[in-house]
Formats: sequence, structure tokens, C-alpha cells
Amino acid sequence: MGVQKNKTLDSCDATGDHDQLDAPVKSIEDKWKLVPAFLKIKGLVKQHLDSFDYFVNTEIKKIMLANQEILIESDPSFYMRYLNIEVLSPCIEEGYNIIRPITPHECRLRDMSYSAPISVDIEYIRGKERVIRKGLVIGRLPIMLRSCKCVLYQKNEAEMAKMRECPLDPGGYFITRGTERVILIQEQISKNRMLIEKDSKDRFQCTVTSTTQQTKTKTGVYESKGRYFLAHNSLTDDIPIAIIFKAYGIQSDQEIAELVGFEDYILNCFSASIEECHRLGIFTQIQALKYISTKMKSSSKQFASNQSSRRNRIDEARELLAHIILAHVPVIEYNYKLKAVYTASMVRRVIQAQLCLVNIDDRDYYGNKRLELAGQLIALLFEDLFKRFNTELQKIANKIIPRQRAQQFDVTKHIRPDIITNGLVIAISTGNWTIKRFKMERHGVTHVLSRLSYVAGIGMMTMITSQFEKTRKVSGPRSLQPSQWGMLCPSDTPEGEGCGLVKNLALMTHITTDIEEKPLIRLAQNLGIEDITMMNGEEIYADNMYIVMLNGNIIGATNKPRKLIDSIRFLRRKGYLNEFISVYTLKKQRVINISSDSGRLCRPYIIVIKGQPKVTNQHIQELALGQKTFIDFLQQGLVEYLDVNEEGDSNIAVYEKDINKETTHLEIEPFTLLGACAGLIPYPHHNQSPRNTYQCAMGKQAMGAIGYNQSQRCDTLLYLLVYPQRHMVKTRTIELINLEKLPAGQNAIVAVMSYSGYDIEDALILNKSSLDRGFGRCIVYKKQVVAMKRYPNQTCDKIKGPLINIETKKPKWEHEVLDMDGIVGVGEIVDNKQVLVNKYTPSSTTMTLAEQQTSAGTTTNVFAEHEDKETPLIYRNPVPACIEKVMLTSNHEDMFIVKLLTRQTRRPEIGDKFSSRHGQKGVCGLIVQQEDMPFNDYGMCPDIIMNPHGYPSRMTIGKLIELLGGKAGVLEGKFQ
Repeated sequence: MGVQKNKTLDSCDATGDHDQLDAPVKSIEDKWKLVPAFLKIKGLVKQHLDSFDYFVNTEIKKIMLANQEILIESDPSFYMRYLNIEVLSPCIEEGYNIIRPITPHECRLRDMSYSAPISVDIEYIRGKERVIRKGLVIGRLPIMLRSCKCVLYQKNEAEMAKMRECPLDPGGYFITRGTERVILIQEQISKNRMLIEKDSKDRFQCTVTSTTQQTKTKTGVYESKGRYFLAHNSLTDDIPIAIIFKAYGIQSDQEIAELVGFEDYILNCFSASIEECHRLGIFTQIQALKYISTKMKSSSKQFASNQSSRRNRIDEARELLAHIILAHVPVIEYNYKLKAVYTASMVRRVIQAQLCLVNIDDRDYYGNKRLELAGQLIALLFEDLFKRFNTELQKIANKIIPRQRAQQFDVTKHIRPDIITNGLVIAISTGNWTIKRFKMERHGVTHVLSRLSYVAGIGMMTMITSQFEKTRKVSGPRSLQPSQWGMLCPSDTPEGEGCGLVKNLALMTHITTDIEEKPLIRLAQNLGIEDITMMNGEEIYADNMYIVMLNGNIIGATNKPRKLIDSIRFLRRKGYLNEFISVYTLKKQRVINISSDSGRLCRPYIIVIKGQPKVTNQHIQELALGQKTFIDFLQQGLVEYLDVNEEGDSNIAVYEKDINKETTHLEIEPFTLLGACAGLIPYPHHNQSPRNTYQCAMGKQAMGAIGYNQSQRCDTLLYLLVYPQRHMVKTRTIELINLEKLPAGQNAIVAVMSYSGYDIEDALILNKSSLDRGFGRCIVYKKQVVAMKRYPNQTCDKIKGPLINIETKKPKWEHEVLDMDGIVGVGEIVDNKQVLVNKYTPSSTTMTLAEQQTSAGTTTNVFAEHEDKETPLIYRNPVPACIEKVMLTSNHEDMFIVKLLTRQTRRPEIGDKFSSRHGQKGVCGLIVQQEDMPFNDYGMCPDIIMNPHGYPSRMTIGKLIELLGGKAGVLEGKFQ
């Protein structure tokens, strides 16, 4: 594990002068400076922002085009067509037609959702005329902070300060009803890819999960008793594979066998399947389609024949083959040749796996995984809600138009924006994603953003969760995969049931978004790939022929694989192709895979050609002077992104001294293997590995500062350290994530020695004088809220002044701290059970005035004082607190709310938890007067005494070096 070494202790670097003379490759001084250059353009949460921006700018338009028209059966002349859709800027409607922009900070304070209107232009029929309406709002979309639609987008520090926002806050989260929520990155198996694995009956099978805009299905090919079958959940029974080929229109047995392969071992294995087809008496396409139609489930028949209810069974089977089985493979005008080649390729892989010619795929290999981000998840949800919105309009139009009415039907009067608005807000607020079309029901997709510390917030933004059942004790998905090297942090994972399933991104990892496929297909054709539908089996599987696949779809074949791969990589390095396109080969299967889909993990590497890195010291100097940016390095072909699959095709050196003739790439900096949390540990490569894992969890709990705007916030619970300090011994990651500007913890003078019996089992002994001087002192802020509700009978809650004691003529003790308006004043010290807000609720909230009078049988004044119940907000805590601030405002439901922030200052006491930066936690066992503490020859007393028995068994040598480094820093007078 490489991480930045201590500058003082390690002044003679590994790439010193004596090494430079022997080294065949000249070392690149300060190449680590590429890391801050990368983070400057990418940031730690760029993947979330890119994904959301892609949805707002591109995907939302695609969803609109896929559901563009609303037609009704009762009136063929009526239609409604969407012409354009766009997301506007976040705003709020106050009063009647008063719309003004809103900031995220205001939403936090007022318990509102930070959202923007979705505006559409529509064309529709009203009566007999065609009408075009522009700027019609169909709902509101929650906006991700710092995305292209956010008011904070590309703002400088001064502008951020005006909006009461911290410039170091990374963004990438949503605010719904005043709560900050993050959509966690979701790990999925990759779509539209062939996977060879063993099923529950220990049979080899090749499965493909096909996903299109309309449907998601799983197709499998497996071997049973020497014959091959196709399995799909819309079929009642598995179908012999030769029948499927006949149904595709390939009626010659020789042609079917050749498609699978002309080698002897293939023909020997496959001949039984052709005999099975003969035994069932199926020789033509029509017979095959009839056979398939008898095996179809009733639901799939309905799906296949949804356009016409009178289709015959053969047409239903034809539709099933075209649009449901292997749905992602395109079928144009019922020409199944491409699908036949794809199915044959699946059969061929099963045969090769049986004969041990190819290995079975590992589901846990990270090249077979895709990560779903906020943009994709919101796109799925929005499409579902948009379809529901259109269906509701269609139902209303179908109901109203047939009736003869004087007034013409105007579709805009029946638009319900709450369908989309509430659907999105509820999903993000609860974290429950339910999409019936894809049988998708996920829970815990969003989490409340942890504001325990600055590091906790950043750690949450890079967190990846798996859909794997956490209670299952299976080691496979939890273990550290070699393919995760450099992509995921090896240390940052929780203990317990989430171990290995909840992961974190490494420092320089980027997650791709979708790239348009059509230009890539045209490019591949220009580079000489041949149309596979025009070739027979012998040509497809010739020794020098490679099948070319784009995102799991066959687009052709080539007999010059090296030339094709080199050309694509050359164009990518020159900047003519998107930098995130990857190309790699599967030599045993003779396949070239080109990937441009979203959710792939990739990271940048320095390109090495003929044993020489393309980045030189001159380039790094230009970068340091600001003459070059990271984008220039990409466009000039000095650095390129590799995804997990392409890494398998590359030979990557970690240090310059490891470069040889075979090397293709060089690591930018080894410390970027770690994530944002593990990178904060000094000398992690000197520690036992679980210690780094423990520290990743505990580093997020460190008290310190959470943002420049922490005094403006009104959080439920906020812990702030009174005197946070910068780290004496720091790593490069600390500088890169700006932890120096918002530090956590303090530098203590530590004596490693035994003292009394109160330090056993990792307990610490604290110096009382240090505590008196403010060591470890913290402030705790807690929020109290009162909402003034309105009730159906036109009554509402009230706040009344304090109750006066008749004898003393002063407010009674519970109301002592209240002002005359019945709300506690700022700066007051409140004790347990004192009233903060003197609120009253009407005794009856449903009966009107007349009803109450009738039920009472009198005409007394029902609004008399005694009719209101006391429902005060009471302070309940044995420790007194100070009122920091009082805020009066209204929330999203236009309900008047009172927010109070209470402040307590706490000092460390016995039982409080302290921890070093190496996962060594302990509680305070004793607080000792300074006179009783040990001291050195300078008369210096330690702040903390730590038991030396915590070192031998823990093997945290990193802590010992940190103690040395800290001491060297103090003596030298500079940070290490």
C-alpha cells in the first residue's frame, strides 16, 4: 500500500539520486500533482453530479419522446403531443403567482424541498382546433446540490457566502422537507452481457439479463442429458435450442450446426440437439413457431399481442422471439439472423465451458458489475411516474370527451402536477423505489446525509451499497477482489453484517455515464468490421476472425483484431473519441468488446510507450505553473482512463522502477488506491490491515468543524469541537479533501506509560488542567420545533404569553424564561421541565362553532380561554442549556413554525471515548490533577497518558512513527 510518506523522516526518497543512476526509466518528480489536478475538475462527488446532469439534460428528453403522444379510443381525432420538456431553476411560489428563486440553505431552515418545476410544451386538440401551449408545469423535480440546475452551480466563494453555503461542501445530495438525503451508489450485475456459470443442478449455463426501455428479462441456455435448451420465464417449459433456430428461420440442419461452430468437438456435442428436433417432427419455421406458442405463458401472450387482440398464435410466438427473448438484440422486420448468431454464440460458450476450454465467469469480478447512480435511479422513477401521469390524463379524456357538453374539453385544466411531485419526494424521503414494470422493489436507496463531521459527509458521498442480502453469511461477494485494485478502497468497509457489501470508492475513481452508440457503430464499420449477418458459421469462427461486440450486442466481425483495437485506442488518446470508451479482448472466446455504457468504474493512468512514460518532468512543471490542466493531459494522449475490463488487457507498473518492455501504463500515485477516509491515516502501510478498517469507521465520528456555515445551520443534533486543530502529521489526502480547513480532533501531548490501575484495557488518563484549558471541549446544538397547525373547523393553534403568579405578580417558574409573546428569548438559560413555547391547541378540532353550541345546549362563548388545551414545548434534559437562536418562519404547507436551537458546552469526563488515528479507541478512566501527573526534565506534563500494552498485540507501528513525526514537527516548527 503506497501513501504519502512523512516528509521529515523520509527526506531521502525512494527515487533518490543513487537510484536515478541505476534506473532505466527516469523518475517523474512530483507526478502526484496530477491528483489535485484531477480532483479540481472531478471532485469527490463528480460521479453523482454527472449522472444527475445527464438525466436532466438528455435522459428526460428521451423519456418524453418514448411517451410522446396520448391518444384515446372514444375520439380518434383527439391527441395530445409533447413537443419539449425542460427542468427550470429551483424556485418557490409564495402567495398568489409570486415566484422567486430559492437557495438550499432556506430550504433547510424552512423544512422545504429544494426542487424545480418541470416545464413542457404541448400540442393538443381543443374542440376542433389545434392548440399549442408552452411552459406548462407538470410537476417538480428535487434538484441535486451543485448540479447544473442548482443555484450554486459554478459559483465562487463570495457568491456562496452570500447564499449562506459552505464552499467546501461537496454537494451531490438532495434536500427534501428540510432533510439532506443522499442516493447511495447501487451495485448491480452488468446488463446485456453473457455470463457462464453453474446453476443449482450443477449444469453449465449461459445467461443474459436483457434490459431495454420497455422490459427487463433473463434468458438462459443450458445443457441437460447431452441436449441444449433455452430457458425464459415467459415460457412454461424449456425449449430445445434447435427448435429456436428453426423458428428464427434457419431451416437447414447444416446451417444451424455451422452457426454454433464447425469444429469437430462442437458438432459432436450439438448433434443430439438436432436429432431431438427431428424426433419432435419439427422441420419448418411455421412448425417451430407453433411448438413455441404451445409453451407460452398466458401473460406473455397478452404482452406479445397487446397491439391486436386477434393475432393468431404463430404471430404471438413471432413477437415473443422478436421482443421478449434476448430483448436487447435488435430484430428489424422479423429478420432474426443477428439474434440467431447471438444465441449460437451462447450455445458455443456453454459447450466450451463443458470441455474446460473457457473458464466460467465470476459474478463478483468487478468488470461484470455496474454501478447505478442518482441519475439512473431517478430516471427509472420519473419514467414510471410520467407514464402514470399520462394514463391519468388519458382516463379523464376518455371519460369526459364522449359526453355532449357546451364547453370544449381542455386537457390543460385536468393536469395533476402532484403525481410526479409527490412520487419523487416520497421516494427520496423514504428511500423506497417501487417500479412495477421491472418488478423492482428496493428499500434503503437513500440515507440521511451524516453531518457528524466533515469526513462523515464525504465518506457517505462515495459509499457503494450492494443489493445482496446482508443476513446471508456468504464469503464470495464480501471478499476483496483483485479487480477492485485502485477502484475501491480496500480498508473502508463496516464491521458486522455489512462487511464487504458496503464499499467506498478510491480517491481517483470515476463512474461513467452513457455514451451514444450510433457514432461508435459507424466508426467500427469505417475501421473495417464486416457485417456478421452476411457470413456463414465457417467464416464467423475462422481462426483469425474475432466477433466485435458493443455493450453486449454483436455489431460485426473482423480478421484484423489488433488493428481495430489500436485504432480505437489511438482515436481515444487523440481526443476524437470520448475518453471513457473502453475496448478489450477475450482471447479464448475470440471476442473484442467495446463498452460505452454507464456505471463502469474507471481511473486515469499515465501512458507508457516503448518503456518510456509519456508524462515528463516538463509536463508536471507546466501543470504546477497553471499552464496545463488535467484535461490537457487527456487530450494530448499523456494520460487515459481505463475501466476494470481494459485493465485486464494492460500491463501496469506501480513505480517507474517497475517499467519494462511489456509495460503499457504507469500508476499516477500509489496512495490513490485508498479512499477519502483511509487516506487520512498516516503511515497505513505500517499497520495491521483491520486497524485501518476500524479507523475508517471511527474517523467519521471525530468531532470538529462541519462547514463554514455551521453557525447558520439548524440541525437536529450537531457536535462541534471548541478548538479543532490541524493534524501535526498529515497525508496528501488530508490536503486534497480540504480537511485542514475543517479539521477534526486535537493534537495532544501523549505519554506512553503505565500509571495507576485506571489505564488497563485501553483506558486513558487525562490531565485535569488540560481540560480546564479547553482540551476536548465541545458544543452540542439541539433543535426543537413547534408547528402551528390549522384545523378543518377553521380553528388553529395559538401561542400565549406566560402565566402570571397572582401572589408574586411574576411569571410562574415553568414560564420564567418566556418573553411576553410566549416564546423563550435568545440567551436564556433553561432548566429541566421549563416551557420553551407556550402553545395552546383548540379542544375541538373537527366540530364547527355552531355544532359545539348545539352539543353544549347553550350559547356560551366556545372560544373562552378554558376551551384551549395547553400543549407547550417543554425542555426535557437534566442539564441546563442556553438558547442559541429562535427562528419564526413557515414551511412547505404554509404552516407557521417556531424553531429553537439549544446549546450545551460539555467538557470531557470519565467514560468519554477517545481514539488515535489508527483504530485504537479507549475511554477516559481517570482525570488527574496536574500536580499528580508525571513530567519530563523540562517540566512538561502530558495531556493524556496511554497504556503501552495497547501496542504489541495491535501491531500499529504507524502510530509509533506518527508519534515520532509529531515530535519532529513540534521541534522543527512545521507540519509534517
